[in-house]
Amino acid sequence: MSTIRPAKITKVLPDSIAAEIGFEAGDAIVAINGTHPRDLIDYQFLCADEVLELEVLDASGKSHQIEIEKDYDEDLGLEFETALFDGLMQCNNRCPFCFIDQQPPGKRSSLYLKDDDYRLSFLYGSYLTLTNLSAREWQRIEQMRLSPLFVSVHATEPEVRIRLLKNPRAGQILEQIKWFQERRLQIHAQVVVCPGINDGKHLEQTLRDLASFYTGELPAIASVAVVPVGLTRFRPEKDELIPVTPEKATEVIYQVRSLSQQFRQQFGSGFAWLADEWFLIAGEELPSEAEYEEYPQIDNGVGSIRLFIKQFAQAATELLPPKISPKRKLTWVVGNAVEKAFQPILQSLNAVDGLEVNMRALCSDYWGQKITVTGLLTGHDLLLNLQGQDLCDGILLPKVMLKHGELVFLDDISIEELACQLNTKILPIAGVEELINSCIDDF
Repeated sequence: MSTIRPAKITKVLPDSIAAEIGFEAGDAIVAINGTHPRDLIDYQFLCADEVLELEVLDASGKSHQIEIEKDYDEDLGLEFETALFDGLMQCNNRCPFCFIDQQPPGKRSSLYLKDDDYRLSFLYGSYLTLTNLSAREWQRIEQMRLSPLFVSVHATEPEVRIRLLKNPRAGQILEQIKWFQERRLQIHAQVVVCPGINDGKHLEQTLRDLASFYTGELPAIASVAVVPVGLTRFRPEKDELIPVTPEKATEVIYQVRSLSQQFRQQFGSGFAWLADEWFLIAGEELPSEAEYEEYPQIDNGVGSIRLFIKQFAQAATELLPPKISPKRKLTWVVGNAVEKAFQPILQSLNAVDGLEVNMRALCSDYWGQKITVTGLLTGHDLLLNLQGQDLCDGILLPKVMLKHGELVFLDDISIEELACQLNTKILPIAGVEELINSCIDDF
């Protein structure tokens, strides 16, 4: 059994119940109505009540008993250091394509944590395999209706999935999906395609098996994302894996689109979607916006480029002026995978009188990739490609390259360090509005 630690508070939202009571960052919640919350799910469930008795430790370690009366479901206005007060559920698989094992040694410890935690899946949409759940955890998923969860299926044939996950428990996936179906709980699935292992006839079998659960008002499998395996130069030797070539990408695109067409005729939905990377690797045009329906797998890189282009076009009509003064020249750094797709955005920005944006589309020397998505560029890659160059008034840097909530790259180089070495201003951006505003507003 893991130890439940007090839930340490990192932020008290202004004008909230917690602010009114006098909570401060550094305080910690030990118990709510006598129950020690294991995680953010417990906390949210317990805090829904109208009367709360809290056991709280202040920053000095002194214990306090606090009673709160509030409206049902009214939020206290607290943010915590972590969503898991009893620690992370670690992965017990040895997938050869695991990104954690494809990193160099000696970086920050958090980069090597193998998360396979159903709670993070429910709260944040991270993917898990269902191979490490005890009877108690299955019971909790059912009782608390933790749905949808996001599940890495990869293959439905037991021997293929066991080969991929290197775990004999991996062969139970179809029985586990049936468990979800019987309880009217949902899954969004993903399939990471590893050429020569789970592609071809195995991929077709997997998608048809998953589609068999797309039935009723609440399908057990709500959607599937098909993603190409990503490999780095740090991957273990003799890992069985083959990089995805443009030819393989073209083959998979044709195969999945053919199946999606059948699903659309059968269910009224495409059901299985290809990650944007397939089209970038193959050098093909991205699908039209209509093909993505409600973007059910947007966080898995399915339709994110098409949606970004659409959102930019909408925002540009309102936010982009015909002219700016004083004149400004900026360098926009992106992964070379999106260079072609982002040309319409670049042209719109450069149509503004007084604004010049130069796109630098880079591949990752750090990971050893010829085609690189923006999120995998590192500080090393920027220094290698941009040092000693005229970077104009600053760099537009997509925040997707940085550790969530921090100004640090995957290789531990900080924004501050990068700005110093490149001798320029760094403008971290997320979303189309920040992109536009960073181009036209005074620094």
